[in-house]
Amino acid sequence: MRLYIRHPSEVPIDYQLGGRADTRRELLSNYSEGGLCFVASQWVEPGLEIHFAIPITPPQFHATGVVVWCRQEGDAYQVGVKFTEEETAYAVRMVEQLCYIEHYRQTVKESEGRELNGEEAALEWIEKFAGSFPD
Repeated sequence: MRLYIRHPSEVPIDYQLGGRADTRRELLSNYSEGGLCFVASQWVEPGLEIHFAIPITPPQFHATGVVVWCRQEGDAYQVGVKFTEEETAYAVRMVEQLCYIEHYRQTVKESEGRELNGEEAALEWIEKFAGSFPD
C-alpha cells in the first residue's frame, strides 16, 4: 500500500549528486508528498544525497533528498528520491504548481499555437487558476 498519492508529470529536473559540481538534466516522472521519481540515462547509486531543481519558471524550485532506489527500464533508469527536508508539504505544492504551469504552457502551444516561456506561462496560469488551486 502506498503511503502517498503519486502525481504524474513530465517536466525537466536538474540535479547534482553527492555534492558534485556537475549538473545533469533529466525528466521528472512523478512526485508525491514523500518524494519524486525521474528518468535518468545513467545508474544512480542509492544512498547518495541529491540536490535538485525544477527549472520551469522563476523562481526555480530547489530541494534536497536522498536516492532510495534505482531500477533499469530499457535503456534508462527510474530513480526514486525521498525528500529529506522538513517542508515536504510545501515542496509538493510547489512541484505540483510547476507541473500545472508546464502543462498549461504545452496546452497553449498545442491549442493556440502560442509559444510561452516559463515566466509568461506562470503569469497567465496564476491569473487564471491560482485562486482555485488545488481544486
